[in-house]
Amino acid sequence: MALAPAEKPYKPKKSLALRFIKQWDIQLMVWPAIILVFIFSYLPMYGVLTGFMDYSLFTGSRIWENPWVGWKHFIAFFNAPEFWTVMRNTMVISGLKLLITFPAPIILALMLNEVRHMMFKRIVQTITYLPHFLSWVIVAGFVMALLSTENGSVNLLLQKVGAIDEPINFLSLPEYFWSILISANVWKEIGFGSIVYLAAIAGVDPHMYEAADIDGASKFKQIYMITLPAIMPVISIFLILQVGSLLSAGFEDILLLAGNPVLRPVSDVIDTYVYRVGLANHRYSYAAAVGLFKSVIGIVLLTIANSIGRKWNNSLW
Repeated sequence: MALAPAEKPYKPKKSLALRFIKQWDIQLMVWPAIILVFIFSYLPMYGVLTGFMDYSLFTGSRIWENPWVGWKHFIAFFNAPEFWTVMRNTMVISGLKLLITFPAPIILALMLNEVRHMMFKRIVQTITYLPHFLSWVIVAGFVMALLSTENGSVNLLLQKVGAIDEPINFLSLPEYFWSILISANVWKEIGFGSIVYLAAIAGVDPHMYEAADIDGASKFKQIYMITLPAIMPVISIFLILQVGSLLSAGFEDILLLAGNPVLRPVSDVIDTYVYRVGLANHRYSYAAAVGLFKSVIGIVLLTIANSIGRKWNNSLW
């Protein structure tokens, strides 16, 4: 006769308050961040309603007193003469940042990982990290000084090697703007962006490299077969986030480097357009509508990128 399985002793579930008290030290670390996000990210979200109103500053916090206009400001943006120019510049600059600025820290991390002279490695890391801590005001001033027609290092060098006869005003010629912008972004962020990838590479088992070396694998093959697959989850997460912000082509860098109105046909992106047309001209509802349009497209792109990443088991959710 088979014996009945012994019943597990009943353990009453702890109440939520009791579990909260038991984890008070962990809760103290988490809740300040949750409160800050709620106050500065979620509470202001009701402001997107102004995109469907004719908002006036005179109503103050009485936002519901503004007249509802539906999709008026969205239609105005879609029919604006600058719409296609703004969208083209946004997509091109974001695409260039995705193709050039995104892989640059990965390449630097892979190169630094192969450096065996620790002093030289630390010096390179320090030099490449420092630009990240400079504001875009300083970086833009530095770029303008380098490209100046009066004693600018770039013009002087090109004249010395005989490449040009007269100094070129690079920041007044639209055909050079995208190259200057992307180069400045790479120089500023390549070192700081490589920190995460260097940390991921540090977690790779060194015995795998030893085994590959014994089998006769070259350094490039070790990078391709061991290092890149090991850090691919980190790369995938950052790539998904980058795709989600594809319509965020930049603001400070473009605003400061494209001070000349001549560059507007190649420099005007959604963020600078919102600042110039919406905020500077006090069209707050129009600015809210354009910003909401950008956010919705960003969420759609983020969801699509995450769905694609889930097929390779590398997704945010």
